[in-house]
Amino acid sequence: MKEYRPLEYYDFTQTRVANKQRKAIEAVRAELGKDRPNFINGKKVKTKDKLTSVNPSNTDEIIAVFSKCDTSHAEKAMKAAWKAFDTWKHVPATERAKYLFDAAKIIKKRRMEINAWMILEAGKNFLEADADTCEAIDFLEFYGREAIRYSQPQELTPHEGEENKYGYIPLGVGVVIPPWNFPFAILVGMTAAAIAAGNTVLLKPSSETPMMGWLFADILQELELPAGVVNFMVGSGSVIGDYMVKHPKTRFISFTGSMEVGLGINALAAQHQEGQIWMKRVVAEMGGKDAIIVDSEADVEEAAKGVVAAAFGFQGQKCSACSRAIVDKAVYDEFVEKLTPLVEELVVGAAEENHFMGPVVSESARKKILEYMEIGKKEGKLIAGGGKAEGNGYYLQPTVFKDIKPKARLAQEEIFGPVLAIIKAKDYDDALNIANGTQYGLTGAVYSNNQEKLDRAEREFHVGNLYLNRKCTGALVGVHPFGGFNMSGTDSKAGSRDYLALFMQGKSIAIKK
Repeated sequence: MKEYRPLEYYDFTQTRVANKQRKAIEAVRAELGKDRPNFINGKKVKTKDKLTSVNPSNTDEIIAVFSKCDTSHAEKAMKAAWKAFDTWKHVPATERAKYLFDAAKIIKKRRMEINAWMILEAGKNFLEADADTCEAIDFLEFYGREAIRYSQPQELTPHEGEENKYGYIPLGVGVVIPPWNFPFAILVGMTAAAIAAGNTVLLKPSSETPMMGWLFADILQELELPAGVVNFMVGSGSVIGDYMVKHPKTRFISFTGSMEVGLGINALAAQHQEGQIWMKRVVAEMGGKDAIIVDSEADVEEAAKGVVAAAFGFQGQKCSACSRAIVDKAVYDEFVEKLTPLVEELVVGAAEENHFMGPVVSESARKKILEYMEIGKKEGKLIAGGGKAEGNGYYLQPTVFKDIKPKARLAQEEIFGPVLAIIKAKDYDDALNIANGTQYGLTGAVYSNNQEKLDRAEREFHVGNLYLNRKCTGALVGVHPFGGFNMSGTDSKAGSRDYLALFMQGKSIAIKK
């Protein structure tokens, strides 16, 4: 088995590569509008109640129609998952890992096709979609290797007169609730980690991007993963989501999404249900109010480029996106001067046309972001954007406000869209205080040529993922373990050597000689 290394992204600046992606988009278009089933206990399940997925770049275009599950389907899935767990938990880690490796091989072969589906359903440009697909492959490769590593004998302190063993066993049946913004990578990673560790899963994809989850579920069907190990169910969070979280047979919940929903899941999971014989484990990766500090001794031009990339890549719809630029007063005006034209040069348009910025994911998301733009106009000075962009989709202009106060709503609340707040700091001490002055602690970055200040950031900038002299987005599996502090979640560190332990429990065995 080769040593794990993250996959390299395609170079879409090459005409040949970009044209190959365009052909894949056209091929996928021939498959649009189909009725896609759920998969429960290895069988296709259709229902009368439907959910329609549309292209956010062109709302007249239907991606697919999905059958919505209700609580009766969730109950069937729970029973199937527990039945499958009885045998799946005994399958050697090497065999479980092989399913992950084989899934990775299929995704590699279908990479352009999967990118195309994501471009059309999630509104990602070519590179953002490819990075997502590559991350899914990386998760499969990394977690497969990790499952094998965890299955090996664990080191213990010798004790005379005894033979002692320590190992890990799976938890049971878990509920996996992934987000829409990394609709393939995070969904695949969360699911793969759970099953590689020996658990079985009830997978509920986001209602915004169900096609991406369906593709992975279909690949698992192709691989003949044992029935009931992964049960794929489209449905609303308030109906089947809450039902599964509350269920007494649910052993763990793996969630990625907003702080509000995450806190709700955590509270619901903490309530003991009749017949429940364990405390449910919650693994949650939630939101952020991520900041990039631009120090007085920074390369201001490089900092401006990094802020623009982190703030407006995928329309700012990343939990790691830069939503606050905290700039030392000594270079504040220079930073604003260099950043403004970079933002004005950004082109907004259909994702399939490979613009830097596409649409936001839905009309409800656009409405919320527009409300924050109006708040920003009252809290600071608008220097770019500020409203809708043209097109038959959920388009918004990249928007920047300067002179935002550290405790303003624009500086404290997660917007999840292309809105950047620029905040003036008195000095480096003030910048660090402002950066840490939110309820979140996910990602952050510092631009400075002063090594002492960078060392201080390592000690004092309270985020789970800190980047120095680079943008605060773009974590790689196995390279940048990802997860945050405070209201950013349980710091689960996806893509780390700690991650699979969250889906297992340790068992110690002592044998008297």
